[in-house]
Amino acid sequence: MTATMIGAYGDNGARATAKFDAVVIGAGIAGLYQLYRLRELGLNVRAIDAASGVGGTWYWNRYPGARVDSEGHIYQYLFSEDLYNGWSWSEKFPSQPEIERWLNYVADELDLRKDIQLSTTVQSAHFNEAAERWVVATDEGDVIDTQFLVTCCGMLSAPHVSFPGQETFKGRVFHTARWPQRPIEFAGKRVGVVGNGATGIQVIQTIAEEVGHLKVFVRTPQYAIPMKNRKYTAADVEAYKSKFTALAERLPHTFTGFEYDVEHVWADLSPQQRRDVIENCWNDGSVKLWISSFAELFSDEAINAEISEFVRAKMRERLRDPKLCDLLIPSDYGFGTHRVPLEQKFLEAFHRPNVEIVSVKTNAIERITAEGIRTADGTVHPLDVIILATGFDAGTGALTRIDFRGRDGRSLKEDWSKDIRTTMGLQVHGYPNLFTTAVPLAPSAALCNMTTCLQQQVEWISGCISYLRGKNLNVIEATKELEDQWVAHHDEIANETLIAKSHSWYLGSNVEGKPRRVLSYTGGAGSYRQKCDEVAASGYQGFAMH
Repeated sequence: MTATMIGAYGDNGARATAKFDAVVIGAGIAGLYQLYRLRELGLNVRAIDAASGVGGTWYWNRYPGARVDSEGHIYQYLFSEDLYNGWSWSEKFPSQPEIERWLNYVADELDLRKDIQLSTTVQSAHFNEAAERWVVATDEGDVIDTQFLVTCCGMLSAPHVSFPGQETFKGRVFHTARWPQRPIEFAGKRVGVVGNGATGIQVIQTIAEEVGHLKVFVRTPQYAIPMKNRKYTAADVEAYKSKFTALAERLPHTFTGFEYDVEHVWADLSPQQRRDVIENCWNDGSVKLWISSFAELFSDEAINAEISEFVRAKMRERLRDPKLCDLLIPSDYGFGTHRVPLEQKFLEAFHRPNVEIVSVKTNAIERITAEGIRTADGTVHPLDVIILATGFDAGTGALTRIDFRGRDGRSLKEDWSKDIRTTMGLQVHGYPNLFTTAVPLAPSAALCNMTTCLQQQVEWISGCISYLRGKNLNVIEATKELEDQWVAHHDEIANETLIAKSHSWYLGSNVEGKPRRVLSYTGGAGSYRQKCDEVAASGYQGFAMH
């Protein structure tokens, strides 16, 4: 829709250049759907994204080997059967280029591009208390006045970690989440990969056979499941499309938003039956073992230990070399308490003569020099290319890099530096008319198929805004009492899990000084949806509205 030009002033004195009913920050999976839903309500909406194209995560993360760990037929929007059936995946676990094409298909089919402003970074968003509206400023000089502000910035979108001396390196440095669009030439090059989480695994297994020599700098070994990917035939596509109605009814109510769900109770099965369930889940070649084998995996240390040892044994069978086993198989945390990646011959990459592993657990990377990477023992590892697969400031980083100011000038960055709090991951007390997706204390990438969970969050936000307009209300804000209740509920459930005892980005442990809290809601996507629906059905009790 067309922006209304206005002459009002923002709280920094700058003249506002446009006025909207709602501004959406981000044009990825959540942002595209949020733009569509708010437009369907009749709102004048603008979506803003720093990228030069739509896609969000799948625009930025175009590193070698990037692909999704969710099956393609569930990594879709489920609000429209026509939209679902209009796209056909070529394989079970689609790669980045295909997912980016799908999101461009969505933008075109829903005619969204006319309301998306690309290549624009939101720098600040301040709530004007007198006008009860947000003033959004961008790096392009826009000063936008809007009633509602919705953040669709992504759970894992704020790259984390750089090293001292990075600017002195004579070669090229890349972060996987800011990968250039042009292909990188690796042939004959000495390449270093820092990090071996889900992203690092995909990079390593993909480029190992291309590079001259590959050094992998490993701090924390990862449990990983062999991915069983396959190309789809026309019959496969027809089969999954025929299940649309069943998927649309089932996915929103499972524990993790996947098609499969926990079906067994550990105590009800014999040891052999348990082993059969674990083997069958493992052989599925998906994340099934992690998220739908046994719920007790996340809460019972003895059960977790048994499943963890099963996975270690599978990894040992493939690695064979005792030294590699020591460096690449976890021993100090349980399976499922960190993100569990899928891999494709990742372990076998370390049997190649051109691949070398460097442990930095007790011999940390000290700095990047002109020649390469120097570790604490003084060793310099000469390199031509450095790839940083060092992860993200999860959940909070995308928002704390924007200067959000709520009532009384309070800063979201400052608030979250003390305590990471939200109300159902959908609002933050002190920030009226600010709605959030993919932030802490809601289901997220840690334990949820993101298309399922993001759709639910977008739909709740849209329903809330529709309710306000229907009641002629202008402002909504979560009360402190409601936020306190949700934080207590979130923590009670999270602290019953083994995740709460671990150290990973699940708790912000990878970011120095970040307040410790399990970032993702661990009560299950279906349960979370039910609680959100109950709040809406109550007329949004616990929210202050006028």
